[in-house]
Amino acid sequence: MPPNTTATTGDKPGKSGRKKGRKGRLLVLVLVLAIIGGVAYGAYWSISTVRASFPQTTGSITLQGLSGPVDVKRDGYGIPQVYASSDEDLFMAQGYVQAQDRFYEMDVRRHMTSGRLSEMFGKDQVENDEFLRTLGWDRVAKVEYDTKLSPSTKKYLQAYAKGVNAYLAGKDGKDLSLEYAALGFTNDYKPAQWTPVDSVSWLKAMAWDLRGNMQDEIDRALMTSRLDAQQIAALYPEYPYGRNQAIVQESQYDELAGTFGEDGATSGSGGTDPSGTGDSASTAGTALEGQLSGLYDVLDDLPTAVGVNGNGIGSNSWVVSGAHTITGKPLLANDPHLSAALPSVWYQMGLHCRAVSSKCQYDVTGYTFAGMPGVVIGHNGNIAWGMTNSGVDVTDLYLEKLTGDGYLYNGKEKAFETREETIEVAGGESKKIVVRKTNNGPLLSDRDDELVKVGKKATVTTAAPDRGDGYGIALKWTALEPGTSMDAVFAMDKAADWSDFRAAAQKFDVPSQNLVYADTAGHIGYTLPGKIPTRAKGDGSIPAPGWNSSYRWTGYIDFDKLPYEYDPKRGYIVTANQAVIDKDKYPYTLTTDWGYGTRSQRITSLIKQKIDGGGKISTDDMRQMQMDNFSEIAGWLVPTLLKIDIDDPDVRQAQKLLAGWDYTQDADSAAAAYFNSVWRNILKLAFGNKLPKELRVEGQCLYVDPVNTTGPADATTKVRECGQRAADQAQPDGGDRWFEVVRKLMDDENSDWWTTPASGTRPPAHDRDGLFKRAMIDARWELTAKLGKDIDTWSWGRLHRLFLKNQTLGTAGPGFLQYALNRGPWELGGGEATVDATGWNAAGGYGVVWVPSMRMVVNLDDLDKSKWINLTGASGHAYSAHYTDQTDKWAAGELLPWSFSGKVVDDSTSDTLVLKP
Repeated sequence: MPPNTTATTGDKPGKSGRKKGRKGRLLVLVLVLAIIGGVAYGAYWSISTVRASFPQTTGSITLQGLSGPVDVKRDGYGIPQVYASSDEDLFMAQGYVQAQDRFYEMDVRRHMTSGRLSEMFGKDQVENDEFLRTLGWDRVAKVEYDTKLSPSTKKYLQAYAKGVNAYLAGKDGKDLSLEYAALGFTNDYKPAQWTPVDSVSWLKAMAWDLRGNMQDEIDRALMTSRLDAQQIAALYPEYPYGRNQAIVQESQYDELAGTFGEDGATSGSGGTDPSGTGDSASTAGTALEGQLSGLYDVLDDLPTAVGVNGNGIGSNSWVVSGAHTITGKPLLANDPHLSAALPSVWYQMGLHCRAVSSKCQYDVTGYTFAGMPGVVIGHNGNIAWGMTNSGVDVTDLYLEKLTGDGYLYNGKEKAFETREETIEVAGGESKKIVVRKTNNGPLLSDRDDELVKVGKKATVTTAAPDRGDGYGIALKWTALEPGTSMDAVFAMDKAADWSDFRAAAQKFDVPSQNLVYADTAGHIGYTLPGKIPTRAKGDGSIPAPGWNSSYRWTGYIDFDKLPYEYDPKRGYIVTANQAVIDKDKYPYTLTTDWGYGTRSQRITSLIKQKIDGGGKISTDDMRQMQMDNFSEIAGWLVPTLLKIDIDDPDVRQAQKLLAGWDYTQDADSAAAAYFNSVWRNILKLAFGNKLPKELRVEGQCLYVDPVNTTGPADATTKVRECGQRAADQAQPDGGDRWFEVVRKLMDDENSDWWTTPASGTRPPAHDRDGLFKRAMIDARWELTAKLGKDIDTWSWGRLHRLFLKNQTLGTAGPGFLQYALNRGPWELGGGEATVDATGWNAAGGYGVVWVPSMRMVVNLDDLDKSKWINLTGASGHAYSAHYTDQTDKWAAGELLPWSFSGKVVDDSTSDTLVLKP
């Protein structure tokens, strides 16, 4: 059947800043390819060829394997609602439709999860594949599929794979996407058949990017080369329980019963495991810094799945009971903060049984992952749910004493578990590697020679074994054990009430997420699921000695002992990556590295303002809360900045921008631009220049003392040292951990942190106000260079821009191909640790690093009055009308209607495709 080609209207110039329409972009693409490929390729790359991969969205298609007809109804944004009469037909159709829109994305994902990126992209991906093969996600997924998942889940996965393969049948590269046609110039790659394990593996990638505090564990160890223990502790302050409320406030742990519930008694003694944590291992030292630096280099180069390689990941989700809403029924909001990707990591979809029965059990809609059946976040006819990353500690790094063919454990040598892997390379020779595992997990240090070499100098306790040729580093992680998260997805999709929802959550072992709940009966709730380890000794905050069984994992916290809350008296629940529960009210260590609660407390204050004022909350109130861009750090820092005596009239002119500012970070705000630049420079001068090179921005160089490194110094006595970390992941990143660091130092005006040397004509600082003055001077001239001398032309959005990039050829392909696949920029408001979390890294610059990847508000009184939006569009095809057709509205804070009931779906349908058996 020929593809539908009606959706080919040109792009309009708008907020994205892209002036050329789709037709112009296509002509440029064809001309360039004609030049580089010759006449034959020029003919091959015609506009009709580029459109050949567009999906058919009207008429009918015959699919072998269906038991009955399936209707696929798409609205004006190309969002599909699928109607079937059996579960298998429903999920087969889901596979077919997602492949229509997103198969290239799906294919890249499965090559990432299986460590086979080199098969598509050649030798540059070999090191990534080596690391991914060492982790072995697809091997774990295979065991999971074979031994852990329920028969019904396997049946649905098989049906989904059958649908994807039905789409692939008879198609070559150019029929699937523009990217395959481009790959055809360099290799003869052909997509393989889709398998159920391909779908299960994606959950491992999601868990990797949401893995908890592994990055903090690495960074703390790296800091030991430059900072002492007290200084490091100052950069990781305690969570402010007294100021920023935890998620669970009214339910309590019953120490006598050993369970969690509404009527439990408060447990006594704080955040140690009942088994006894003991002291953390004192194994960090100068060369451990080098070991972990090498590990970071490998981690940093991995392609992201859904986040920024585990850094800066956040989300908002909150629910308000009917007692406080206009409708008298709950409202539930969610906006996960993830890496900006094109297409978006999410795919909106409805999965509907024409008649819900034992044969066909689903009537659900929401956000899915292309490549995986079911709905991950959304609602059915009875309940709604959202997710935020819990941040619990489910990964530990272990130092391993290597002994030739084995490793030391409790004074005895144990043999490695090994396997050989062959990496196929497009356009090159294959490469064989050997993966070694200890009883703690895969040996990550095998993937970088530097890790072993610098391990020769590691500083450890006197009780540690001789270092020999250096210590290895192994990873223990819950996701490397087979689990049942795929079962949880299907169970959640058909849950009818709180009891069903909790039963589904119990199966959701990785990644551990904060699950927020509401139902049409008026109830609200929260539950923390997941496999969360208990440790015999240590708290998981720094690498542990793998040779000592005292630091082993002893098990997992039982599900009925994990925190939850149901219908709290306050009438709302807020989750935004803050602490799950006060450490003095819970006996287990969940993590030592919570987010610091800035966003959650702001959301709570907005809800309370409405309630305390006697008002009721509407769907649009929830939307406006999602777009709140108030800067908490500005709220308490600006009054001090305004008191600084500034001599330079140009700097004083910039300072006056802050007078009368309401601390909101709109895209057109000059005050927000200046304040964020001052904040960035405060962090750089006070902290960034004092951190080791492994944490600083790559290419930014300082002169430091080679012996007693305490910060930057004069070039006549110091050596030049350059940063090594990617700009979007360097420290200090400016998040709310740094808010807390600065807050705690504000009263100590003469702290050593507030010192910085002179630079050129700019003065040194010896105290807090001196450093603030220097930061205000530096910020003025930084923005003059970036935005011009006239402050009337300054705006936050000119600095804070979003570029959407295709995650493979859009970042590493030829320039003309990047132009064809990428979009932007968009000038955005919001910022770091605000509710409208358009994240930026203060060490690296002002560009948007992560975003609210979608936004939704579910109205449990009338589900058809719910609202949603995606970051991009439904389509992964670069010239589809639905490639980025939601992005302008997303940037403006708008939400789209979210149809659910049959009549409303019909009223919103633009195209109907019938899949026939």
